[in-house]
Amino acid sequence: MSSIQLPDPTSWGGALLLSDLGIMAAEGADAASFLHGQFSQDVNGQTAQEARLAAYCSAKGRMLASLLNLRPAPEQILMLTDSQVLPGLLKRLSMFVLRSKVKLSDAGASMAVVGLLGEPAAAHLGDAAAVAPWQVQPVMNGWLVGLPAVLGARRWYWVGPKADAQALVATLPALDAGAWQWLDVMSGLPRIEAATVDQFVPQMINFELIGGVNFKKGCYPGQEVVARSQYRGTTKRRAFVVHAAAALQPGQEVFSAADPAQPAGLVINSASANGVHSALVELKLSALGSDLRAGSADGAALTMGALPYELPQAEEAA
Repeated sequence: MSSIQLPDPTSWGGALLLSDLGIMAAEGADAASFLHGQFSQDVNGQTAQEARLAAYCSAKGRMLASLLNLRPAPEQILMLTDSQVLPGLLKRLSMFVLRSKVKLSDAGASMAVVGLLGEPAAAHLGDAAAVAPWQVQPVMNGWLVGLPAVLGARRWYWVGPKADAQALVATLPALDAGAWQWLDVMSGLPRIEAATVDQFVPQMINFELIGGVNFKKGCYPGQEVVARSQYRGTTKRRAFVVHAAAALQPGQEVFSAADPAQPAGLVINSASANGVHSALVELKLSALGSDLRAGSADGAALTMGALPYELPQAEEAA
């Protein structure tokens, strides 16, 4: 474990509009069944009380988007995804609607996502603050989504009308965007950004470990590749938290001294808080324990951090 002194996020708290998250809406009698056939997640069986992570993959099993799905009504699905990825995702999914009774749209003009953190937010939410991770509760004309705590700091998404989002943010202390993004990195929950579209099979970034893949739901684009990656043996690449002396960028290559001629991994997400630069990176397991560098074999040194969940033991030992 690194000797880097990490910030204590339990002293942080407040709210901010998450402009880096977009909202795509699907409405209609076939909304759930259509998306069920497109995503790695069971959409048909999703209830209004739960949020579910999902991957949208290419035919080769590479993730084109990561999503968090809400189902406020039987014929309405709201999908939170990277705001820069959303336009391409919407265009691609719309190509396959055909005669399905579903309307897909970018809901960003009327809706927004608020990030809520810490005790000031909990006090404002009252009893609703007890909502469990990945559970959904109607709150203040919108929906409150519980997120896993990170380093002891409690977090939530609030999703709803833009005017209500702005009022909510104005009610609470302002939260620094870098602090929220740093907690995203430290959560070990990866998000596909524009720089990493079509780069990862879900297992390469731990997506099945955090509930983003349902292996019993049936077919979707790339399903055979994802299933084969799951059942053919030990995964050779995984996501890890690292810390660096300088800020990293999504899509930046990572190199190992054990094999400096070729990249050993790729930065998935990155952020900085209180002078600490951290990233979630996809790495070859064979590179673990070696001298890791960002950008080139002689780039900024990387120090391994800690994931908040465990990898399979056989992989940890690989």
